[in-house]
Amino acid sequence: MQDKVTYEYAIIRIVPKVERKEFFNVGVLLFSKRKNFLGVKYKIDKKKLEAFSEDLDITMLNDHLKAWEEVCKGRPKGGCIGEFEVSDRFRWLAASRSTIIQSSKTHSGLCTDPQKELDLLFETFVL
Repeated sequence: MQDKVTYEYAIIRIVPKVERKEFFNVGVLLFSKRKNFLGVKYKIDKKKLEAFSEDLDITMLNDHLKAWEEVCKGRPKGGCIGEFEVSDRFRWLAASRSTIIQSSKTHSGLCTDPQKELDLLFETFVL
């Protein structure tokens, strides 16, 4: 148990018609302060997206999620948010929104390897 660290995660959702409150999971955002880790993994299922709404552009959604990835990595393409400390970047990405791309409430856990945990959560909640 000594080698385990705490982490927080949020599920990334696509909400095609915000007023209907219907959504499907497309990714996971995971943060571990002790490991100085912030990662995101996502994949949009085109058939599922089309079943919810034919009006949404999958390329546009992928571009927005790519920007989330840049923020996670703290790269210049992440804009001014990408310059924040890791914990602040996570809080900004996991904040409540009323847009097409939203995140769930944050949850916590213990792990030894945040990247492996991110992969496991992605398999569990998205695939």
